[in-house]
Amino acid sequence: MKPYFLVLLFFILSFQTLANKNQENPISELKILLKIKSFLDPKGQTLTSWSPDAKSYCDGSFEGIACNEFGKVMNISLQGKGLFGQIPPEIGDLKSLSGLYLHFNGLHGEIPKEIGELTQLTDLYLNVNNLSGEIPTELQNMANLQVLQLCYNHLSGSLPPQLGSLKKLNVLAVQYNQLSGAIPATLGDVGTLQRLDLSFNRLFGSIPMKIADAPLLQVLDVRNNTLSGNVPLVLKKLDEGFQYANNSALCGSGFADLNVCNSSFGPENPDKPEPFGPQSKGLTPKAIPQSANVVTAQSKSKSSNAGLAAILGAVVTTMLLVAGLFSFVWYRRRKQRIGTAFETSDSRISTDQYQVKEIVNRRSASPLISLEYSNGWDPMSKSQTGSGFLQEVLESFMFNVDDVESATRFFSDSNLLGKSSFSATYKGILRDGSIVAIKRITKTSCISDETEFLKGLKILTSLKHENLVRLRGFCCSKGRGECFLIYDYVAKGNLLRYLDVKGKSGSGNVLDWSTRFSIIKGIAKGIEYLHGIKGKKPGLVHQNISAEKVLIDQNYTPLLSGSGLHKLLADDIIFSTLKGSAAMGYLAPEYTTTGRFTEKSDIYAFGMLIFQIISGKTRISLSIRQAAELCKFQEFVDANLDGKFSEPEAIMLGKIALLCTHELPGSRPTIETVTQELSNLGCTP
Repeated sequence: MKPYFLVLLFFILSFQTLANKNQENPISELKILLKIKSFLDPKGQTLTSWSPDAKSYCDGSFEGIACNEFGKVMNISLQGKGLFGQIPPEIGDLKSLSGLYLHFNGLHGEIPKEIGELTQLTDLYLNVNNLSGEIPTELQNMANLQVLQLCYNHLSGSLPPQLGSLKKLNVLAVQYNQLSGAIPATLGDVGTLQRLDLSFNRLFGSIPMKIADAPLLQVLDVRNNTLSGNVPLVLKKLDEGFQYANNSALCGSGFADLNVCNSSFGPENPDKPEPFGPQSKGLTPKAIPQSANVVTAQSKSKSSNAGLAAILGAVVTTMLLVAGLFSFVWYRRRKQRIGTAFETSDSRISTDQYQVKEIVNRRSASPLISLEYSNGWDPMSKSQTGSGFLQEVLESFMFNVDDVESATRFFSDSNLLGKSSFSATYKGILRDGSIVAIKRITKTSCISDETEFLKGLKILTSLKHENLVRLRGFCCSKGRGECFLIYDYVAKGNLLRYLDVKGKSGSGNVLDWSTRFSIIKGIAKGIEYLHGIKGKKPGLVHQNISAEKVLIDQNYTPLLSGSGLHKLLADDIIFSTLKGSAAMGYLAPEYTTTGRFTEKSDIYAFGMLIFQIISGKTRISLSIRQAAELCKFQEFVDANLDGKFSEPEAIMLGKIALLCTHELPGSRPTIETVTQELSNLGCTP
């Protein structure tokens, strides 16, 4: 009996020890979280819910913390929270962490090497911060990592070759940093890699063939570096997914805007790869980029006959290129002349309704899409749209590429209205004489799932309201790898033109009181339509309401732009667009904890717009809010009005703005309530 008793005692003691350890883990993780808080939020102004007296951090009391079924911290979601501290080494002690979302903050300092100890992590978002230093090589230990977002920081040094050991990595985004050195060929070992963005850095050397052969790669963006050498021809398979502009020393055949490579590596030192050219004095052999194609002794020992043949081949190739260039220029000029004549003809007869109708009928009878598609992305294919109602709806909005090119004069810089991180907008004149704004979006900025992209297009075509910018049509060119959205042109620009203006009411861009009140009401009606009040349609959250998105027509009617656009864009593009919104104060505080947009987040942005319109200021200070709370209208109404406004309306608008921007989303009114309140207000100048 004694041995059995000892065995039983051993199991009891082991079980008790294990239980004690399980009880200690929450305490140790609490200490870790509090340490992390002291680094991320050193002034203690943001993470106030992270309290040492909390009974549990897994019950939702710790803002941005989510736990797994074992009570371990699984996710930290603090994106866009306004954190201005540093990432502490203790972050590596949260061994169960699978998602770390610290993007869109103001964090500084280096990325701690201890972060590599998070072996269960799948998503690491540190983008849009002020992080500096080198990328830790310890990241190679994160075997489950799928998304690594480090873009829009101040990171320096080289890309660690060790990143090639991350066998589950889908996305690596390091654009807009200060990275130098060569592109590691080891990244080609990542068989799951789909998106690799290295643009806007200081990388040099050639593009490794190994990366070009990555089986699942869809996007390779190396724009604005100092890359050189021959571009692997296999990258043609990516179509517009391969972006290489502003790398003047790149060469290769089959790529637009690239010269055909000559037989040497560089003009001054043909026996050395490009990084050892004229701009690389003082570099040691250790600095040879992994991707460099080193000239072997065998290649030096070619016969003189082979060299002569190569020279003759180069001469012939050059002659063919010159001839092709002249042909292209002649064709382009001829096409421009034809387009110009056609536009002039159409604009001359645009006042004759019968002839205009004839032109429209003739256009609709012709094929709406006349493109030579290549393999790959094609959301407008019959296999995607089918032949039913969806196809009919979308076809009625389709334009072809010739329409878009001729309208913008082949995207002339003189017609450029503005650029963003994902699109460019051009003014254009259609062949019926109407003026439009054409938004040009690259395929790489769009949702890759074609079915979802189509659903997004259907939503955009269904939006019709007097306070929304009207979508005239769209064009998706698989061959160009671009989509174009054609909107009505709005004459008087966006609301930003009417903020921070010096002058008096009625002069220049200073809006009088009745116009401001009318603009506020119009914006509210547009939002009400989007939110689908009274069963008019399924609700749609705008997500990015701002003064820039409110356009003003010739009658000073406000028109919301960008409605539904997020349904077409990739997630990382949407994240990048939020930076401006947060900086201007439009981003609702709950987004930083939930990462989701709701109707109440639109209401918050609308409240900020009310403050801007009545104060005439872009930045809404605490003093403006306090003046509205105390009904001191003279302190928050635009001084340019010189007292010409309705005091009761000003007080009421201030109260509405305060309610709309309440910190708690549940305390904000619905847009239906807001429009009702606004309609009850008279407008007395």
